[in-house]
Amino acid sequence: MSLAHAILGLLADEPMTGYDLKTIAFDRSVAHFWSADQAQIYRTLDRLAEQGLVEYTLEIQPDSPNRKVYRPNAAGIDELRRWLAEPQPLPARRDPGLIQLFFGHHLDNAALLVVLEQQLAEHAARLARYQAIRVQYPSSKAGNSRKQVCHRLTLTCGLSSEQAAIDWLEATIAAVRELPEETEPGMV
Repeated sequence: MSLAHAILGLLADEPMTGYDLKTIAFDRSVAHFWSADQAQIYRTLDRLAEQGLVEYTLEIQPDSPNRKVYRPNAAGIDELRRWLAEPQPLPARRDPGLIQLFFGHHLDNAALLVVLEQQLAEHAARLARYQAIRVQYPSSKAGNSRKQVCHRLTLTCGLSSEQAAIDWLEATIAAVRELPEETEPGMV
């Protein structure tokens, strides 16, 4: 996924400053599946402006620095719609925790369990954050806008993924507890 397209989509929903994109849009609404830091957001906004896909209004603030409030223009909306309609390949998966488990036979059970239990705690914390977001998207189908339904569906993916990871880790931890204690030779 392109950060530029994520920004275009967020701005199509509501004009925002770069700061608002980070603190409101990325940190509170799409954090469960896409993240960006402040520098990435500002660089991407500059690039989108250079490409003629967004425009901004300068808001003069007497007691604070002036603010640029960005919104996509017609070309930006066209680009967003083009990208949204284009099937995307699955992302490459890189999971350090799975690499640790794959080579975990070089550790004793206690050390491997520490790694797995830390992953379990992190997934449980992430699930709790996603469950807190769920309050924003009521599950009732009646009266929900298309936007609310699409937002709820992406959140459901995050909830399901985290629960699946927790279930798998709990089963994996149980299996590791049953392993014989010796580590395999071969570490140099």
